[in-house]
Amino acid sequence: MPFLRERSGRWSPVKIVAFVAAILPALWLAYQAAADELGARPVTEAIHQAGDWTLRFLLITLAVTPAQRIFNYPRLILARRTLGVASAGYAVLHFSLYLLDQHFDVLKVASEIALRIYLTIGALALAGLIALASTSTDAAIALLASVHFFMQSKLNTYEPVLMAGFLIWLLAYRALYRRNGEVNPVHLVLLAAGTALVTAVGEAMLYLLTSGVDARRLLLAHFDLDMEVRPAWWVLAAGLAVAGIGLWRQKRPRQRPSARRVSPSAVSGAIQVQSGS
Repeated sequence: MPFLRERSGRWSPVKIVAFVAAILPALWLAYQAAADELGARPVTEAIHQAGDWTLRFLLITLAVTPAQRIFNYPRLILARRTLGVASAGYAVLHFSLYLLDQHFDVLKVASEIALRIYLTIGALALAGLIALASTSTDAAIALLASVHFFMQSKLNTYEPVLMAGFLIWLLAYRALYRRNGEVNPVHLVLLAAGTALVTAVGEAMLYLLTSGVDARRLLLAHFDLDMEVRPAWWVLAAGLAVAGIGLWRQKRPRQRPSARRVSPSAVSGAIQVQSGS
């Protein structure tokens, strides 16, 4: 498999890990289908799982560049193309399963895409992913995919809010890096807190606009230990973990290159050459 090797011809651990991570969800989905574990509507469940993994891999792909900078691990960039192609592949699977669910009625699918805004947004995201699969992904595609994820999720918005929080962090990091040229651990801590706050307020406003729930009640629910941990806390935890690892990598002492040991015979030989010159 040449795509799992580096230019030198050696096997690339980073590419291998990215490839294995990319195919595992598909294998799990195939196992569930074979074992009849996809529920009463297996095709619909498969559509949702493929769509979820499309967005997850897209966000992971966007996270590669910040990660290789923050963790000081440039070789991590080798995983970006594999993960980006995986995201496009799951998007194609997502759409293909939707075609199957519609009994391959192309005219009906086309009319649904034209009439349902969340399907229109999903189709645009799919087209963008396919066009960019051979190079890289783009934050604009992730934004479209997130909106599609939100709109098709209807009542269960927990994971869409969580994914949106991560996307906000990624977009904010890019903006901060372009402005400052670097993002230090202090910036990362502030970024984690700010992103978590935006996620919490955004979730509260979403419930207010869609179901009329008092936004203040949802914001207060973030501090109720008896309630489910809200997405904003996971966004904060992930952001602080990244800041902590970045600080550790920054303070990690650099190993000095060890001096090459010179054998006594080589020293005596050099002396003889000097004395003879």
